Order: sequence, then C-alpha cells, then structure tokens
Amino acid sequence: MYAKNDPRASLAAAASGPVRTGLIAEPQVGDFERSPPTEDRDGVKSWHIRGANSVLVWSRCAPGATLVRTGQVDEYVAILPAARADIRAGADRAVTDPNTIAMIPPGASAITLPDGGDVCRLFTTRSADMLALCPNAGAYDAPRTHIPPFAPWSEPAGGLKLRTYSIDVPAQEGRFGRIFRCTTFMVNMLYPSDGPRDTTKMSPHHHDDFEQFSLAISGGYDHHMRWPWTTDMADWRPDRTITVGAPSVCVIPPPVIHTSRASDAGTNQLVDIFCPPRADFSAKPGWVLNADDYPAPEGV
Repeated sequence: MYAKNDPRASLAAAASGPVRTGLIAEPQVGDFERSPPTEDRDGVKSWHIRGANSVLVWSRCAPGATLVRTGQVDEYVAILPAARADIRAGADRAVTDPNTIAMIPPGASAITLPDGGDVCRLFTTRSADMLALCPNAGAYDAPRTHIPPFAPWSEPAGGLKLRTYSIDVPAQEGRFGRIFRCTTFMVNMLYPSDGPRDTTKMSPHHHDDFEQFSLAISGGYDHHMRWPWTTDMADWRPDRTITVGAPSVCVIPPPVIHTSRASDAGTNQLVDIFCPPRADFSAKPGWVLNADDYPAPEGV
C-alpha cells in the first residue's frame, strides 16, 4: 500500500497464487549499540547477524585497522557511509571518500580505514566463517521453504573486479532511493530524512518470497510488522513493533506486512538490502544506478 507519489506504486503487482501455510518466521534483530560485539580483535569490533541467504557484519574500526579476506568464495559488498578507505582486491586498488559502496570480487582482499570508522559488509551464507560468528546462526535450522535458495546473478561486463561507487547521487523524480546491485546483493541507500516520519504517510507492504534487511545507519526507527492470517492458525502472530537506534538491523521475513517509521528528532537514514537482487526493482528503467556494469539476467 503506497501513496500515489511513492515511486513503488508503479511496480507491477505480483501474480496471485495459492495461499501457502507454514510461513511463520520471526524477525532477526541486531541492535549493535546495545549488544556486545561478536568479535573484538586487531582494533576492530564487529557484530554479525544472518538472514536466510546472507550475513551482515557491522564493524567499528580503530584508525589504520584492516579487514582482510582470504579465499573469499563470491562477490561481497562494503558500505562506507562516513569513512575513507583503501581497498585492495587482487591487483585492483581503490582509495575512496566517505559515502561509498564497493563491490569486491572473490579471492583475497583487504579494506583499510586510515582514519578509522564504521563499515558494513555483506556476505552470502557461502562465507561459512562469517556465518559461524552469527549469534542467530541456528535461526534458519527450520527451512524457510517459501524463500528460494540463493543463486548469483549474471557476472558484470568485464568480469568480477573491484568496483566502487559514490553514494552522493541527487534525488530524481520517479526514482526510488539510490539502488546498486552486484551478483549477490541489491542495496538501496535511502535518502536521509530530518525528524520523525509523518504518521499519515506510512507505506505498509509485504514481499512474498524474499527477506528485507533494514539497516539503520543514523537516527532511530520503529519497525512495524503484521503477520498474515493464513488458513493455519499456527502462522498467526500478534502485531509487533521493534524499536531500535543506529546502527542496527532488522531482518523482516516474508510475507509479513511491514513499514518503518523514522523516530529520531535529528537525521534518520535507512538502507534496504536484498540477497539476491530484486527483479522488480531491476526491471524499472533508471532505478539501478550501476545497471550498465551489472546486467540483469535474461527475462528480468
């Protein structure tokens, strides 16, 4: 349910299918300021949390700290909202300003933060070492059969290599946020807002078969959720609101109806993350800012 001026109102409606049961799933929540790090070494404190297909790692780095990957199995993402970085991947190198997103290829890589700061990294669950560090690693032991297993999207033109993009992109009428994708993830850097969200302009909606990571990088949020009434009462749950500060993440399961309200009096910013990329967003001309580098699979 979107307002008429919300760009998502133009998305094609999903085809209706048979009502499925056995969909009950709890959201996963990481409120990093209010919980101890899952890893603390070499000048880096990190918090890990998993979804069905992916692992999010929020790291707070001392000046000069380096995040190293060896034998990385697939492409991963680094979001640097407020820190400079020196990124190396194989023979590739990029020195980036704050407000950058990086797509980092498999193999060996390293992210050094000369001034320190925060970085968010996104891995698929194929990165077994990252998955093992998640306090909620067993949350998906009961299979979520309505979420398709992960499959990577098409490799980029010119093959997998280090690619970095500035997030300083002006808003454009009809485009939703600032969307970037790679073979493993889609990231929407939503524009920051000042003050609490207008309660008369909410956007409750649901996804049938994929999770949404809602990452708060500034401010505070109330994540409102409503579980659908299927024909099986075991799926039913009372409405729930999860209140978090920043940095934090809420992993919203399908097909839960959800909407998030910015609650802080200052600046609020949310990042939406999907693994693998969303086909509906990818089908909208001009929405994915690096679409030329990462073509969508045939038929999307």
